[in-house]
Amino acid sequence: MALTHFDGKGDAHMVDVSDKAVTARIATAAAWVKMQPETLRLITSGETKKGDVAGIARLAGIMGAKKTSDLIPLCHPLPITKASVEITPDDTLPGLRIEATVKTSGQTGVEMEALTAASTAALTVYDMVKAADRGMEIGGLRVVLKDGGKSGRFEAQ
Repeated sequence: MALTHFDGKGDAHMVDVSDKAVTARIATAAAWVKMQPETLRLITSGETKKGDVAGIARLAGIMGAKKTSDLIPLCHPLPITKASVEITPDDTLPGLRIEATVKTSGQTGVEMEALTAASTAALTVYDMVKAADRGMEIGGLRVVLKDGGKSGRFEAQ
């Protein structure tokens, strides 16, 4: 399979999607933030001095999705029609699980927007509670669903 972001000479370029059909597209990405159990309790109790950690991280993720083309050099600016971020406490991690979903009707997919939303939300969690737990770990960033367009549907196992 050829890499689409390089031309015949090997130079990076933005892919020309002008001949692609406009279709409904969706992508969901996931990530997690692992932390000490005490840090998770601090977040879920609502006792952090900076406010609602999950709520602020959710908004940051949505904002990240909207700014993706400003951050990723060859990413197309897209008219996002939906961006949502779900943040769920998980005592077995321990930490927070993040799932970001982005939709559009366009000529290219929204995987990068979903990945950016999930990672931005995770980074925001870290920023908000780093004073309590500098050893937090962010991981598991991946696309779990992609649908629409010529390549069809992908679901991670």
